[in-house]
Amino acid sequence: MSILIDRNTRVVTQGITGKTGQFHTRGCRDYAFGRECFVAGVNPRKAGERFEDVPIYGTVREAKEQTGVNASVIYVPPAGAADAIWEAVEAELDIVVCITEGIPVRDMILVRDRMRKAGSRTILLGPNCPGLITPDEIKIGIMPGHIHRRGRVGVVSRSGTLTYEAVAQLTELGLGQSSAVGIGGDPVNGLKHVDVLRLFNDDPETDAVIMIGEIGGNDEETAAAWAQEHMKKPVVAFIAGVTAPPGKRMGHAGAIISGGHGTAQEKLDALEAAGIRTTRNPSEMGKLLRSVL
Repeated sequence: MSILIDRNTRVVTQGITGKTGQFHTRGCRDYAFGRECFVAGVNPRKAGERFEDVPIYGTVREAKEQTGVNASVIYVPPAGAADAIWEAVEAELDIVVCITEGIPVRDMILVRDRMRKAGSRTILLGPNCPGLITPDEIKIGIMPGHIHRRGRVGVVSRSGTLTYEAVAQLTELGLGQSSAVGIGGDPVNGLKHVDVLRLFNDDPETDAVIMIGEIGGNDEETAAAWAQEHMKKPVVAFIAGVTAPPGKRMGHAGAIISGGHGTAQEKLDALEAAGIRTTRNPSEMGKLLRSVL
């Protein structure tokens, strides 16, 4: 069992002809059942061509009609990435994974509002995220596949590199992952921590969860409040940015403390009040998770 994607998912790469799209599509196709899963690409100017043995279509809707894709991954440059998201939403795909970093916040506000008004059922992951993986089945994104192993621990994170760190620690301890999901660090995005916790809570083959957050916003506090009332499985957490000064942006666009809110300490306090064990040392995430099993 996995959440969101499995070996039956069929993926179209938007931006497949760019250097980044080609590199990571090749990597995803080389992982597990990737050659069965990645079946189409999109570039309006190169429709009818192929990337290796992957056919390229003019639109996402055409790719869906011809190949049955139900998921998209986006490597389109920032100026066009929000339009690429909307194109996949209009094609009524199940999930859209936007890897692109640097999309203007206004563009994301507009596309999220269009999705809301349209009542879209499409799940958006990202932007500015590493993607997601179901180990030994499929990866959609830029994570290194070799550090993952199949197991029963869920991982959800705002940070790409800390996702990899948590996964590597779990694998070293002999604890595999059911799924690992990088939700991205932009202030306007799709799936939140709480959404992924719900999915892991309902997944019969996930036994526990590592949740990784960072300064800025209140997503972690919202997730903590929900988990306290509803989560039936143990959750451990790490929050990046304990030493970050107020008003200083730390890497991600969403990682900024404003008005005294969104600090790492506030988030840690909320998590611990909800009964979620935390660590202030990122090298201890795996060991902390093992201690609650």
